[in-house]
Amino acid sequence: MTTDLSSASIPQFYKQLFNICSEDGQPVLHEVYEILLKQCKLSSGQIERIYKLVGTSEGNVNRTNFYKTLALVAWSQQGKQITDKLFENCVDREYPTPEINDFTQVKNIKTQLTKKMKSVEFNYSAITKRDSINVHLVPEKKGLILKYSEYNITSVRFNTKVTRRYNDFVALKELLLNRFPYRLVPSLPPKKIVSDAHFLEGRRRALQRWLTLISRHPVIGEDSIVQFFLTDQGPDCQHRIRDIFARIPDEFMTSDIAATAKNLLPPEYSQIAVNSQNIRTLVNVIGKLKHLTEENVERYNATGRDFEEFMNQLKTLSTLHVEHTPNNLENWNDMQKGFNVMARDMASLSCKSNHHAYLEQNEVCERLGLLLDILIAHKDLCDRLEKGLHHDHAVALSKLLNMKKRKIQGVIRGTDAEKVEQLESKMLTQESVITNMELRADFSLYCVHMETQLVYAYLETLSSIMRNLLNLQIKSHSELHDIWTRVQVTASPFFPCDNQSNGVILNNN
Repeated sequence: MTTDLSSASIPQFYKQLFNICSEDGQPVLHEVYEILLKQCKLSSGQIERIYKLVGTSEGNVNRTNFYKTLALVAWSQQGKQITDKLFENCVDREYPTPEINDFTQVKNIKTQLTKKMKSVEFNYSAITKRDSINVHLVPEKKGLILKYSEYNITSVRFNTKVTRRYNDFVALKELLLNRFPYRLVPSLPPKKIVSDAHFLEGRRRALQRWLTLISRHPVIGEDSIVQFFLTDQGPDCQHRIRDIFARIPDEFMTSDIAATAKNLLPPEYSQIAVNSQNIRTLVNVIGKLKHLTEENVERYNATGRDFEEFMNQLKTLSTLHVEHTPNNLENWNDMQKGFNVMARDMASLSCKSNHHAYLEQNEVCERLGLLLDILIAHKDLCDRLEKGLHHDHAVALSKLLNMKKRKIQGVIRGTDAEKVEQLESKMLTQESVITNMELRADFSLYCVHMETQLVYAYLETLSSIMRNLLNLQIKSHSELHDIWTRVQVTASPFFPCDNQSNGVILNNN
């Protein structure tokens, strides 16, 4: 069916019913659509005829086909034979309104299906496919007096490369906290006026972890604020992103599930508190594991430096001229050859230690760091909720009043006009929901519950992290053993056994 609905006006009832049946403006689920038709008191033949005309025998139903369905239902209820020509004849008039008095079953099935879809456990593999972020430090520093660093950021999802400063990250974080007060927004690494290469590299890694968590978040990552940060090529990102998005309302004010969030919560609220305490424990445990592995990485780096110094001292011995007679140090020349051989072969020991430190840093420490970042973000989220729920509500209501005084189109510049119109419509239709403090509390609990599931998905990474740690340790010790064995084979002939020990390490006992 290709009839254009523009030939007549759409009744307000159509729009209201679509909002009842739809989830966040998305096509109506086919199961909801079927239940709605059953409430229209039509014969099975009439329903089949509507399916055929609208083309909705299977799959979800978009807004246009939903409106066509309502018109056909109304004409069927009037006893008319429904055909495409009914739309052609309905010119300069309003489409008829069907008689549907009870929406209870429709609302119930929609809630059940929504709960089922939203309660699906997060899968870490799917999360990683959302985006892949790389943050690289730009070598040269800018500024006439105060030097600052810039970062090249690439996003696989948007196929973009942008340049950002640390303060741009700060602006993004502030906006996300205002927009998503009940979601996981990790802390940024600290700022430091005087910095060295070690500090800058540590901050680069932390910024990459931070932006990875943000871009892969199933809700935050879809927001236009994040898309702007990852794609906009204009100058002064921190100022423009604030100008464009500073007045956007928080998630509760625009969410279609704000009024029904309580229905999506687990039956036992106590489980939310248990999960929160478990995550606090995990913060301590994972924090200690990360600290221990970082110390191990530093030991490998220190060992590499020690090997290099040992090698340099052997080289000194290999060139040192020592006076000797046939009665003393008669094998000094051979020993010097042995020192030279050891110094040559020990160069690979230093390289292997440094390389292993690099691998363990990236494959163990950084992944533990990513897990720790999201765990701490969850802990901070729970702390924020305990302290600031009433404050969030007051700020949100203030924004609502301000939006009534000005057109949203003039405030949220640079955003899609259709999305802005939808946002304004949501705000007006949800005003009674927005002002309800109890609903905000339920919504915040729902968000915490979902964020907990997200944290547990990241917890899956512990398996591969531990496997990497084991494999790296085995590989490192095996490679070092092979090198030491080679050193022993090549250098031992120059260091003959003395008569006292005969080359055997004596037991002190």
